[in-house]
Amino acid sequence: MNEIWAHIVSDFAGLFAGSATAWLAFGQVILIDIVLAGDNAIVIGALAAGLPADQRKKVILIGIVAALVLRIGFALVVTQLMQIVGLIFAGGVLLLWVAWKMYREIGHGGGEQSPGSPEIVGDEHSGLKPAKSFAAAAWAVAIADVSMSLDNVLAVAGAAREHPGILMVGLVIAVALMGVAANIIAQYIERYRWIAWVGLLVIVYVAVTMVYSGIVDHDVGLLRLLA
Repeated sequence: MNEIWAHIVSDFAGLFAGSATAWLAFGQVILIDIVLAGDNAIVIGALAAGLPADQRKKVILIGIVAALVLRIGFALVVTQLMQIVGLIFAGGVLLLWVAWKMYREIGHGGGEQSPGSPEIVGDEHSGLKPAKSFAAAAWAVAIADVSMSLDNVLAVAGAAREHPGILMVGLVIAVALMGVAANIIAQYIERYRWIAWVGLLVIVYVAVTMVYSGIVDHDVGLLRLLA
């Protein structure tokens, strides 16, 4: 705990001192958290849209709570996982796939219109088909949460890999946004599409950086296997 706190103090001292690399990492983390929290909320709302109001609200609550738990769980192990040879490369490839899906969805071209749920703004453009039963919706939301929470944690870890303190604070922010502001964020992303485009560019940048580092990094890069 003392080591984590020391990293946080060191990295945020760099922010206040005007460190360009620290500010770049912090800005990337905030944008990633905002865009992916809003996207997570939209997916949850779309999958629950076909249910009666009382069941729909329960599924949305389940989805948000599951996303919180998963983000916390992944956050606890991500720094250790990033030390495994090849995982940074795999995470970068995964983020490129996430970026491709986001690119298709941002222009409301993700597929057929969904009925959408009144609780979440923008989920009618997700292209996802709503589940037909409470159990199916809860299961679909749980699977989506696992994928999107891992995406979020990997993206934050990739953006702030050289700044452990910012990484930790970024993961806390990701959990907080998903818990209290995901729907508000979804509303703003729906209204101001440029936020999603900027977030997409940041995710692409982080993904390409992770793929490159995952190949050439002396400690965890794939080239190490050939040495």
